[in-house]
Amino acid sequence: MLQIEDIIEKNGSDFELSKLFKAFIKEYKTSLPKLFEKSQGKDFLVRHTKQLDSIISLMYKTVLRRMFGNYLPMRSSIPIAIVALGSYGREQLCVHSDIDLLIVYEKVDGFNSELIIEKFFYLALDSGLKLGHRVHEVNDLFSSSNKDITIKTSLMEARFVTGSTLTWLSCSKELNKIRLHNQKEFILAKIEEAQARRKKYPNSMQPNVKESVGGLRDSNLIFWVAKTIYGITSLKDLTGVLFLDEEYKEYRAALELLFRVRSALHLIANKQEDRLLLERIPEVSHLLGFVSQQKMVTKVLEAQWRISNFTQIFVKKMTRSFIVDMSNVSKFRKNRISRGIYESDGRVYASYNLEILPLNKLLEILVSLDDKPYHFDAGFLNQLTYTKISYPLQTKTYSLLRELFKRKNMYSFLKLFYDAGILHHLFHTFKKVLHMPQFDGYHYYPVDIHSIKCVEALENIKEPYIKNIYDEFSDDEKLLLKIVTLLHDTGKGRVQDHSEVGAKLIVPFVKKMKLKDEDIERCVTLVKQHVTMSNVAFKQNIHNEKTLYKFMSNVGDMKNLKLLYVLTYADINGVGGDTYNSFNSNLLMELYVNALEVAQNSGRISDATKRINIEKRVQKVQEFIQLPKLLQNKLLRVESNLFFFKHTPHDIIEIAKKAAQTKAYDFSIHTDASLIIEIYRKIPLNIGYLLASLSHLDVASMEIFTLFDGVKYFKIEFIEHVESDEAAEIENIINNAFDMSRHIKLKDVTIYKHEINIDCEHSLTHAEVAVNTQNQKGLLAYIMECFEELGINIVTAKIHSTKHKVRDSFLIEKQNDICNNVAKIYELLTKKS
Repeated sequence: MLQIEDIIEKNGSDFELSKLFKAFIKEYKTSLPKLFEKSQGKDFLVRHTKQLDSIISLMYKTVLRRMFGNYLPMRSSIPIAIVALGSYGREQLCVHSDIDLLIVYEKVDGFNSELIIEKFFYLALDSGLKLGHRVHEVNDLFSSSNKDITIKTSLMEARFVTGSTLTWLSCSKELNKIRLHNQKEFILAKIEEAQARRKKYPNSMQPNVKESVGGLRDSNLIFWVAKTIYGITSLKDLTGVLFLDEEYKEYRAALELLFRVRSALHLIANKQEDRLLLERIPEVSHLLGFVSQQKMVTKVLEAQWRISNFTQIFVKKMTRSFIVDMSNVSKFRKNRISRGIYESDGRVYASYNLEILPLNKLLEILVSLDDKPYHFDAGFLNQLTYTKISYPLQTKTYSLLRELFKRKNMYSFLKLFYDAGILHHLFHTFKKVLHMPQFDGYHYYPVDIHSIKCVEALENIKEPYIKNIYDEFSDDEKLLLKIVTLLHDTGKGRVQDHSEVGAKLIVPFVKKMKLKDEDIERCVTLVKQHVTMSNVAFKQNIHNEKTLYKFMSNVGDMKNLKLLYVLTYADINGVGGDTYNSFNSNLLMELYVNALEVAQNSGRISDATKRINIEKRVQKVQEFIQLPKLLQNKLLRVESNLFFFKHTPHDIIEIAKKAAQTKAYDFSIHTDASLIIEIYRKIPLNIGYLLASLSHLDVASMEIFTLFDGVKYFKIEFIEHVESDEAAEIENIINNAFDMSRHIKLKDVTIYKHEINIDCEHSLTHAEVAVNTQNQKGLLAYIMECFEELGINIVTAKIHSTKHKVRDSFLIEKQNDICNNVAKIYELLTKKS
């Protein structure tokens, strides 16, 4: 302050003043990480807000001193009030959030209010404050708020910072008038806005702590509604009126954690960042004082659940009189389920005036509903949230749960149990995996939500082939499969393999569900093997006899295979995003069909026998019969058994026809779903150049087969979809790939020897090279260049990649004495390591 006074006394420039404030603000911002770390973020936002209050107050005082000199009037006589809005108004301002200010003034003779406001803004902006601001004459506030709901919302959070208390008093009267005007319209608009936001930002393992379900925006909603209806300044004021003290304390503790997490994210990113991304978790955990990263994320997810539950229940409790439609009363009475419980248009309602019902009574109500998907009103959520649950659960409770499992739409009930916070009370094996994150770069949801999503996928199978298999199951088989689908991952979080632990945990529950001994054994097998099918399909050669017999020895019998196939479909679909795609679907179906053939035969089937059986099927197809005899013979003499194993009779014939027409080379590009490139060539193909040119796209699989007359067939399937207008560019790249002189300098790729496995005993004619390493751009192009250099003929390639890791396997022909020179493969693949 002395420095400011010194500049003013010397009639210094505005630039000198802004420079002084800028230095002070910069110094303050630099101190924020230490301030945060000192208390691990506790009360950080309040302290930060108070400090900004003092900075803004000082700026305003400085402007007044500059304008009035030593004849400074009393501050209340200058008709200007500076008011905090938004998160700043709520004393929840984050480090890199905009500082929302409202400047209100009254036109009074003798005061040039507009000039004072203008100079204040210039000083604030020149000093580096990130302002979002509105300027209104007091009399203009009401009309402005009616033009835009955003303005009205921001005014709900107004807090006086500095200036005239008299002007603030006038402003407060206008704000109260605004609050009481069109309350119903405002409340309904905010609820509709929140519903849209919650759909856009659903629960996930990398939540947006501001926008996601249970995020800070939900807490804003309940405050806006409470402020509109009751005129409170803090939600705490409704303790004992709307909710109990203990309920508010739990909600507030959850909110405080999200404030700390958001502040930590802003400090770490040095910008506005509200997403708790995987890469941020270690630093956020450290700043918040958590020893375990997993525990920190679990606490965040639990906090979001608590805020969501609290908000849903008490927003509805406050707004009942505003949203009730009296024209529906007779309809509700007609659809009454029991006293205070109603169903209408697929939604179940409960009166807040109804005393909390016993658990079994609530489950009986659910069992009595028609078998269709339901949504549940916050009043019914309130019943499930606060119902008394005693342990051990009664036999009647298990009997009712069994009835719910037998329904075609169990998902909606499971979602209700999760939202009410009783999932782990009804299914005790969820206790250790509740809100548990999965740091594998694969799962989109924590364990509990993933498990529920899997049940949703099981009840809504979109693939006709798998749906037919599911529909053929008996009621008992559907029951055991649904239970397994829900509980398959509840063994996670232990030291031991989660599949083994889960298999033990499921037994007591399925016994309570009165499953037969044979079905209990199937449950145990399915939980133990629930990742086996995807692991084999995505990482191993599913046309190899050894692989198939080993797979079936783990699965057991044909019934288990069918159940496991449907379970795997549900499990992958429950991961989230586009994890389940056409490529995965095809691999799983191929494994299922091949394993089914093994399961149906008591004796071992050799590759030769299998090839003969497929050839017979091909020869019976009308399209084959119509081929010239010479082409028929060429087709049946294609050396690779795998070519026949991997393709349908129709595809085999189509590939042969195109190969017969190939002069130098031909290709086709498919962009319907994911990008697929098919190439037929007689002349050499620069595969390294082709893959390097397309290295911005992730390869899903690659087939390379030698056919006849020197024609080689390539099929490369990518994970990504590309737009049709990109096809011309890809065409150009493929044409250039037949110029063997072309070369693209690849990025450095690192592969270590221990990440390579070469199996020369794979079969009599083929060896397998497996590479399990870090995911790196240009990795596949690099490997293919190495194989080209060694003259290795690749028959097929299986590509499996996640965000961080790849597991690629290549089936290669045993030629050029390659298996006596495996050291050369190791040497070339690891030459840059």
